[in-house]
Parts: sequence; structure tokens; C-alpha cells
Amino acid sequence: METSEILKKVRKIEIKTRGLSQNIFAGQYHSAFKGRGMAFSEVREYQYGDDVRDIDWNVTARFHRPYVKVFEEERELTVMLLVDVSGSLDFGTTGQFKSDMVTEIAATLAFSAIQNNDKIGVIFFSDRIEKYIPPKKGRRHILYIIREMLDFHPQSKRTDIGMAIEFLTRVSRRRCTAFLLSDFYTRSDFQTQLQIASQKHDLAAIQVYDPRAKQLPDVGLLKVCDAETGHETYIDTSSKRLRQAHAQYWVHREEALHQLFAKSKVDWVSVATNEDYVRYLMLLFAQRGDS
Repeated sequence: METSEILKKVRKIEIKTRGLSQNIFAGQYHSAFKGRGMAFSEVREYQYGDDVRDIDWNVTARFHRPYVKVFEEERELTVMLLVDVSGSLDFGTTGQFKSDMVTEIAATLAFSAIQNNDKIGVIFFSDRIEKYIPPKKGRRHILYIIREMLDFHPQSKRTDIGMAIEFLTRVSRRRCTAFLLSDFYTRSDFQTQLQIASQKHDLAAIQVYDPRAKQLPDVGLLKVCDAETGHETYIDTSSKRLRQAHAQYWVHREEALHQLFAKSKVDWVSVATNEDYVRYLMLLFAQRGDS
């Protein structure tokens, strides 16, 4: 992609996603994520009604009367985007690739973050860490992130979500808000890494999928290719049994993901490339505001 074309796309995405974050998400983002991070401020003497779990036993022992820790809300968050750039994202049957929607969602979240003066960083991953952009503030930083997403060429086409989550846990020493954006086509289990990360960080997952993953059309003989392995084969979509099996596989796969995220206490939404992702982000924010 030529530089001028990239800049046009960056500008187009900025206009759309910045408007969304200002007009739609400002309040929801604030209520969903603010107040989750609490920083130690000082100690004071225990007062009736204080939570006994806040007692500082070291100070209490020193002064022979109870003292409690006082916390204040951390006004600034660090937001990390874990962006899947594997081969399966370069697929689309409804006018846009899954990777296009991932880019727009990531940009919307990024602009929502900087409106609240938060830092934002990105981890691009396949079955390896393709690129790590440390968290910073500012519009220029976000435009750099968007430009990278539009013109990024990963070294690998395969996926390892567990490895990416593990990297997040290593590089983010302090608690952060993290969004995992993927179609979740991965051959390795990532439950352990997800549970560890969700205990340390405020983690949410956004699944982006193509409608054909859910339901196959009846178009006769169809050549299909695994974008991650390159394996090609032909399938007969006129077979009702095949289409039913395909639909059933999707149902089982989504149920397994639902159970995985529920066990790990991770909020998640699933959005198709022919749907309005704004509605699903609003739903995700509402979930987090209620939790």
C-alpha cells in the first residue's frame, strides 16, 4: 500500500472513530473503566464503619491502635490492545475483511482512551509477538498505531493467543485495562494464561467473525483454503448435511468460548463483519459497568 493511500485511510478511520468515541462512548467508557484502579494514598486512624479488610496491620501494631489504608481512584489508566494479525483475519465476504473491522474497533477504543487522558499501547501477535508498541498518550501516537494496523505485514500466518496474553502479563507490571481482539481461531488452549492475566489486569475480549463462519451458502462445489496453513480443499455446499455440520460446529465453538471467558471472569462480545460494532461495544461497556 502506498504512503498516500495509507494516510487517506488513516484520516478516514480517524474521522469516523474519533466521532464515535466523542459522541457515543465518552460516558460509557468512563463509567465502565474508571474507578477500577485504586492507588494507595495514606493511612489514618480507624473510624466506625471502615472496612476491616483495609486495616494496615503493620501501622496498627506500631501505634497500638487500628489504622486503615486510604485509597484513591487512579485517574489515568493504561490501555493495552492485543491485536490478532494472523492469516485468518485476512478474510471477508461482506465487503470488508475481519482485519478491517478489528482496526476500526481498536481505533475507536484508542480515541476513547485518550479523551480520558489514558495511555494506550498495542501488542500485534500471530503465533509470535510481531510488534510491541509501548503505551503513550496523544493523538499522534494513536495515528501511528492506526497506520501500523493498516499496513502491517506479519512474519507468521498462524495464531497463538496464549503466548500473546502471557506477553501482556510480563510487560505490563501494573494493572491495566486490556482488550483482546481476535477471531479466536487458534490451535492451542489459552485458558491458563487467560485466568492468570484476568486476575492481574482488567481484561475484555472482542471476537470478530465473518457471517460465513456461522452459516454456509448453498453455492455448489466450493474451493476453500486455510489462511494459516495454506491447505486447500473442495467442499460441496449443496449438501444439507455438510451445511448443518458447519452450523453445528459454530454453535459448539461459540459455547466453548463462552464457557472459557465465563470461567476466567472475562467480559466478551462477538460481532460479525456485516453488523454494527458500535452496538456491541456499547453492550460490552454496559456489562463492565454492571460488574
